[in-house]
Amino acid sequence: MSTPKPTTGAILARLTTDQMSEHDLLEVVEIEERSGLSRWGWAAYYAELQGVNRSLMLVARPANTATPGVAGYIVARETAGELHINNVAVREEYRRRGIGCLLLNRILEEGRRLRATTAFLEVRAEDAVVMSFVL
Repeated sequence: MSTPKPTTGAILARLTTDQMSEHDLLEVVEIEERSGLSRWGWAAYYAELQGVNRSLMLVARPANTATPGVAGYIVARETAGELHINNVAVREEYRRRGIGCLLLNRILEEGRRLRATTAFLEVRAEDAVVMSFVL
C-alpha cells in the first residue's frame, strides 16, 4: 500500500521562503541542472548574491523536516522600475504543488516593495508562454 502524497495546501503550509544565501548555491545549481534551465552555474549565482538585487533571490524550503533543503528557488533583477524574473525552478519531487506559484508571488511582492511597476517572465519558445505583470 502506497503512502498518500500530502495535499498542496499541506505542503505550502510547511514551507518557508527566505533570501538565498551562499550556503544554498550547490542545491540551487543542482536544481537548475536537473530542470534543464539555461546554465548560470555557481559563479553567476554567487556574483548575483554580491550585487544590489540580492533581495530578489529567494529559496523555498520545507520547515521542520529531518532533511532540510531547497525545494525551489527564484531569481530576479529590478532595473528602472521593471522586475525581470530570470530563473525559477522547483525540485522534481516538489513539483505540481504550488511552490513555483508561491515563489512567483513572493518575488512580485518584493518587486512592489522596490517600487517596480512591471514584471516580466520570459521562457523558452518551446514552452509557448510569455508573461508580463503590472505591479
